[in-house]
Amino acid sequence: MPGIGPKSAERLTFHLLRSSKANPDALGKALLELKSGLKYCTHCQMVATDDLCAICTDTSRDRSSVLVVESPLEVIAFEKTSYKGMYHVLHGVLSPLDGMGPEQLKLKELIDRAALEKIDEVIIATNPDTEGEATAIYIRQQLDKKVGRVSRLAHGLPMGADIEFADQVTLREAIAGRRSL
Repeated sequence: MPGIGPKSAERLTFHLLRSSKANPDALGKALLELKSGLKYCTHCQMVATDDLCAICTDTSRDRSSVLVVESPLEVIAFEKTSYKGMYHVLHGVLSPLDGMGPEQLKLKELIDRAALEKIDEVIIATNPDTEGEATAIYIRQQLDKKVGRVSRLAHGLPMGADIEFADQVTLREAIAGRRSL
């Protein structure tokens, strides 16, 4: 699992084996229920328990602004900032070497949203690496003349960094310093 190295895996395994309070069966059942109970929001592609996620059903949000991110973890990170617009989760980035083309991402859903909704600005918040930049350029080309403005997060984030690990201040400043593509 991501974030769990060999030492942590050993400690977890031995805890489950030795502890009288640990219940591996209950843990397994909870993981299965979690996996089967979640789906993607039909509007923004965020993880949800219903057809629409809590963000898409929140009527107080600014629907004229859509922040495009690579993964649901980044939505969680941006929710800790002052951003109160909408989101669109791509579930990856363009990476031909990894077999990730436009068809494997949730790009069609974003393009369809832009055609149907009144979106003043799409803010592209992909990671500042080669794949993230290529994805940003592709999105800008696809949304040309379909939305009021396409912008990109400011490059205050270090190159090669993952957005999900950035702190709140860095993310807030990146949104404030975004630029047009």
